[in-house]
Amino acid sequence: MNQYDPPNPDLTESYTIVWICALEEEYFCAGRMLDEEFTGPETSEDKDDNTYIYGRIVKHYVVIGCLPAGRYGTNSAARVARDMVRTFPHLRFALMVGIGGGAPTAQSDIRLGDVVVSQPKDGFGGVIQYDLGKTLQSGRFQRNGQLNAPPEKLLGVILEIRRLYMDKKKPDRLTEYLQRLDDMEDYQKPVLDHLYAVDYLHTSGNNCNQCHSRSLVGRPVCSNHRAVYVHYGAIASGNSVVKDAKMRDLYANDPELKVLCFEMEAAGLMNNIPCLVIRGICDYCDSYKNDEWHNYAALTAAAYA
Repeated sequence: MNQYDPPNPDLTESYTIVWICALEEEYFCAGRMLDEEFTGPETSEDKDDNTYIYGRIVKHYVVIGCLPAGRYGTNSAARVARDMVRTFPHLRFALMVGIGGGAPTAQSDIRLGDVVVSQPKDGFGGVIQYDLGKTLQSGRFQRNGQLNAPPEKLLGVILEIRRLYMDKKKPDRLTEYLQRLDDMEDYQKPVLDHLYAVDYLHTSGNNCNQCHSRSLVGRPVCSNHRAVYVHYGAIASGNSVVKDAKMRDLYANDPELKVLCFEMEAAGLMNNIPCLVIRGICDYCDSYKNDEWHNYAALTAAAYA
């Protein structure tokens, strides 16, 4: 294809970026972020089991894929990525976009609805597979193996995103993309954001109406000048949902790891395709079982992507 010819949306060769989701709400938000949606090319059913949304964001042709309904974890993500790599020969990189559990500390004031982006630091590639290694007697985690870092091109772009984000004179682009779901009541920002003491076990029920207010952790009012706060650093990935605040704090306060959030798919992608992981925080990885923030967290991650 001549470099001056516009890409043909009916050709698999035109798509250079893949956007991968794990849940239906993440997939819905991703589709709303497209500037233009295409019918897209036909894919070979015997080589690719994925279902896709095709579209354009500014000048980039993007294909959005989602894990099959009810299928989660690193292995499912790896299978989806392998099919994508076979079907789209000109892929440059992938974005893994969706929800995750936050790991707030005194140093990282993570709140529900915030976004965490994988970024290498101190020898870590940005994503740590927490179920591939061992916990030492001291409580420290020792890794087995290393996952690849995000591609250099995206790490360079992150610097520019951070510059524009921190400059109060620049427009809040995140807000512009959040507004693409203004018509969806279920995707608006919830009101309550409760962080409970690490040793508190929640009562039954979905809204914590019976949980004791004395167990809430006191935190200052958030004064961010942007609609969404974005954190950069280590993301822990594994095949199980983390609902253990003590385990959360162990990884978050580890002086080497400094994990900011937990999720279930990225470890299956990092060594299969150049990938950046973007997670909207929907809970605090504790026993508080509440899905109230899932949709909004999926939206904030998609808006950042």
